[in-house]
Amino acid sequence: MKAFILSIFIICLIFFPASAIIDQNNSKPGTPDEPVRVLSDGIDMDVHDGRLRPAIGVENIQVFRANRTRSNIADKYGWTYSHAPMLAYWNNKFYLQYLTNPVSEHQEPGMTMITTSSDGRYWDIPEPVFPIYFLRPGYISSYKTGTAMMHQRMGFYVAPNGRLIVSAFYGEAPSPWGEYGIGRVVREAYKDGTYGPIYFIRYNTLSPYNESNTTYPFYKRSVDKGFIEACDALLADRLKTMQWRDEERIADDGFFTISGGSSASVYHRKDGVAVAHFKNSYAALSPDKGETWSTPVQVPSIVTSGAKTWGQQTSDGRYALVYNSAPYGSHRWPLAVVTSDDGILFDNMLLVHGEVPPLRFFGRAKDFGPQYVRGISEGNGTPPGSDMWVTYSVNKEDIWISRVPLPVSYRIEEPVEDLFDELDVGGKIPDWNIYRTQWAKAEIAAFPGAQNKSLRLSDRDPYDYAKAVRVFQESTSVEISFKLYAKQIQNGRLEIEVLDHGGYRPIRIVFDEDGYIKVNDGSKMIPGGIYNSNSWHQIKIVANVPDENFDLFLNEKVIVKQATFSEPVASVERLSFRTGEYRTEPTRETDRYGFLGDLPNSDEPSSVAIYYIDEVSIK
Repeated sequence: MKAFILSIFIICLIFFPASAIIDQNNSKPGTPDEPVRVLSDGIDMDVHDGRLRPAIGVENIQVFRANRTRSNIADKYGWTYSHAPMLAYWNNKFYLQYLTNPVSEHQEPGMTMITTSSDGRYWDIPEPVFPIYFLRPGYISSYKTGTAMMHQRMGFYVAPNGRLIVSAFYGEAPSPWGEYGIGRVVREAYKDGTYGPIYFIRYNTLSPYNESNTTYPFYKRSVDKGFIEACDALLADRLKTMQWRDEERIADDGFFTISGGSSASVYHRKDGVAVAHFKNSYAALSPDKGETWSTPVQVPSIVTSGAKTWGQQTSDGRYALVYNSAPYGSHRWPLAVVTSDDGILFDNMLLVHGEVPPLRFFGRAKDFGPQYVRGISEGNGTPPGSDMWVTYSVNKEDIWISRVPLPVSYRIEEPVEDLFDELDVGGKIPDWNIYRTQWAKAEIAAFPGAQNKSLRLSDRDPYDYAKAVRVFQESTSVEISFKLYAKQIQNGRLEIEVLDHGGYRPIRIVFDEDGYIKVNDGSKMIPGGIYNSNSWHQIKIVANVPDENFDLFLNEKVIVKQATFSEPVASVERLSFRTGEYRTEPTRETDRYGFLGDLPNSDEPSSVAIYYIDEVSIK
């Protein structure tokens, strides 16, 4: 009897930790009734960045840019639906997989692609890791073409014996779940960069599929005992296999220990309790490694929708949740992060990815924005350094990854003096927020020389841009100076802005493709003189927030005096360089089915425009 009472007491401590705080409604964060609580609010859903402060130093990197007609520089297939990426780190490499279809969501045929990177910042061309699956005669899918689609909530598993198992799921289109699911497949990634044979590891219990009518053998047929051992360990790991529940929906063999919840991500609190986060704000707790779960409940303070929520403990000993902080199913922006000391109370919502480029390719159910975020699951590797890595799709056609420096922060207290000379060419740029596509890059270059480097922005993307942002100490009086070199004046556009904490842009300067500098004076853009190509220009901005005006100097001469802010602000704290116009489309009202064709020339790069920035000083 005493042992029973002690067990009940221990369970109570787990589900009602001392750090839980009782609110005015007597709800206790950290308990099954409210597994976590987010204290941040105030998102502006009408702008892509939500008017959030950026998490300092985040690097947004486009891993894959869809291309329908020039497939040799994309995926070699010309498919334009790319979604649901997964991430792992193993054998000193990042592994990223995602599913793809020719045009639309839940369309056949489907494949799962994989790409690798030694540093997470530059990636190989993707290749199929799970190719098109042809159904056996008599098992023909809804579209009658005889091929399957792919759908998965889990991509990788690093087994206790060190093997990396890559995983995916085949099902019939357009509804690959339950009785229309086929089964989950696995194969091993080898250290030499090749992959082992494909096997089924589990068939959907409600479907007619089994080893007798499927193309790939059951994993027990493998002659590799280490591979079988790794698969057995995966099947026994409740915290990993709970991610498979979405494809089966209702399993009748007792395999799943949780009822409800979609797209689980799991981390452990410091007291050992596992916390699972699901779509649509749901969360649940397990004190026993997933053997039992509290009933998933909607967390009122997590405002999101059908896009995934990612949760993890970070390498600095804290916790992070990354998700689309808006309740819109088809308009998924911004991608935000909140952090916590205990995995229960989260606060300080900051921006991870706040860019929404145009949807270039028509397709069914292609939601706008950065979405379906995933990081590296517990046990699936730890990259070197002190960064958090998360991957996601944008508009369900391009695959991205973000490097988030730790600890996550938004404030700078020291003056800025950035010369770039000590940085590696193409390497990380400390304290700068970078937005880099395949065709529009922001990176360190050996220009004008190997000992005198600069920040280069290059752009040949017809529908996107490169962007570099430097956060500085919040101030009401600031002097900003830098050197600027334009390789051309006949094409390209560089927009320079000074912003406040909410992304309002009181100062706007444009180096336009007609060779003229244009500057805002209130709501108007006025001429500020000419600039030359292939020569350095010294720029200085002196801003006075109380008077709502600024002076602009070009090569030590005043070219605009006391120009009025374009919009009032209480302070300023960001300097932005962008190789394209500020965008407001799509809006929350934009219909994802509002156009019926691809955007013109989406697959062709435009004429390149290049700008160099150096000696950035902010006082």
